[in-house]
Amino acid sequence: MQTSDHALAVFRAVFPPLPEHEVGLRLAHRTERRQVLTGDDPPNYVAVVHEAVLRMQFGGRKGMHAQLEYLLDASERDNVTLRVVPFEHGAFPGAGHTVLYAEGPVPQLDTVQVDRAHGPQFLEAEGQLTKHRAQLDRLEDLALTPRRSRDFIREIADQL
Repeated sequence: MQTSDHALAVFRAVFPPLPEHEVGLRLAHRTERRQVLTGDDPPNYVAVVHEAVLRMQFGGRKGMHAQLEYLLDASERDNVTLRVVPFEHGAFPGAGHTVLYAEGPVPQLDTVQVDRAHGPQFLEAEGQLTKHRAQLDRLEDLALTPRRSRDFIREIADQL
């Protein structure tokens, strides 16, 4: 759920710097993944983000403001639920990792994608899925409601 400018700023912050062709591949992947949410018959998508993600100004103030507006627009779609874990809720499992848990009608085919500096890592073993599902359940317990999350994001955007 990133604008192209925001994703590009994140990829350019990686150390050691990524080769330009790698940046291009990662940006194309994010763009295609994002389009799944707006295509025909889009899947339901629940995003749980930490307040830190909303406050780190990758791409500067203008770029971050555009990113927050994009999140607010996306959160209004019927198939998207966006929830924020505020700083005040302290530490939580899996902090610092971007995780995509793709679940479907056949649980044995679920897949977890963990984004790392060296690229995405895909996990599908039952124990790994159980661990990540439990972490995501905990995050949802800590997160603000969707409505309060939108209000929270709006407050941050208004401060920029």
